[in-house]
Amino acid sequence: MKPFAYVKPLDVDEALRAAGPAVKFLGGGTNLVDLMREGIERAETLVDLTGLPLDEVDELPGGGLRIGALVRNSALAADRRVRARYPVLSQAVLAGASPQLRNMATVGGNLLQRTRCRYFYDQAHACNKREPGSGCDALGGFTRGHAVLGVSESCIAAHPSDMCVALAALDATVEVRSVRGTRRIPLADFHLLPGDTPQVETALADDELVTAVELPPAPVAANSRYRKVRDRASYAFALVSVAAALEVRDGTVTAARLALGGVATKPWRAYEAERVLVGGPATEEAFGRAAEAELAPATVRPGNAFKVDLARATIVATLRELA
Repeated sequence: MKPFAYVKPLDVDEALRAAGPAVKFLGGGTNLVDLMREGIERAETLVDLTGLPLDEVDELPGGGLRIGALVRNSALAADRRVRARYPVLSQAVLAGASPQLRNMATVGGNLLQRTRCRYFYDQAHACNKREPGSGCDALGGFTRGHAVLGVSESCIAAHPSDMCVALAALDATVEVRSVRGTRRIPLADFHLLPGDTPQVETALADDELVTAVELPPAPVAANSRYRKVRDRASYAFALVSVAAALEVRDGTVTAARLALGGVATKPWRAYEAERVLVGGPATEEAFGRAAEAELAPATVRPGNAFKVDLARATIVATLRELA
């Protein structure tokens, strides 16, 4: 590991003054520290945020919630307000990693974990995320875990987060701060598609710090579910995951929220599926049509073509349960 300086600020303003291109903010460190050990992430300075007052879940007017960036994943999943108003979020967090990692990992760190695959970790292989312009060996390699939506010829790695898929379905907003002020970024815009610059994964500037995530009031979210399909029962990334919320009246879908994980290069809000669902019948056939509409643009490779059928079946099963 490359030597680095270590700073532990006393307040947010001091942390922001330390920000810069060669600086990394440290929360739980469950992803960042691993990548630094491997020599993939490099920082001249680590700014330890763990003493800052960003670890509370607070009420917002109208019934929404403001979740501090340093709230631990385990605390978020256990919060009674999250479990009652946004069960899909609690379920998604509990589906991610192990209890030990959830006790360390933070909400801000989960948002910023790298989109990665085995070729990203293996420095014997070309990876445009690790070394821009070097190529992507995943394109002709083993692609079972790779994305089929939002891909480019520069990268097909699937975004790994469970929490972010639920946040995408819930219309969450990410609050970020810098010495220049505060701005709010819709979660749907926070993570970027790879395009020709897959090393740029978020809309966060070098001098900005994630301080909170805000959830708007969402009555439909009370009837929500997170379903994760993976190769083993725990501590595995999703092959396909679905975060869904559904409201049905007299057999007709009146509101729907849907997001996908494991199949895309970012947390994937399924806007086309929602468009098909709302106003239509709450039937298995209609759910299948919505899934097919969302998955129609999929770009598959021999190793991951199965994900299209698996995603369709998972969407239908999740919506059927909610209906």
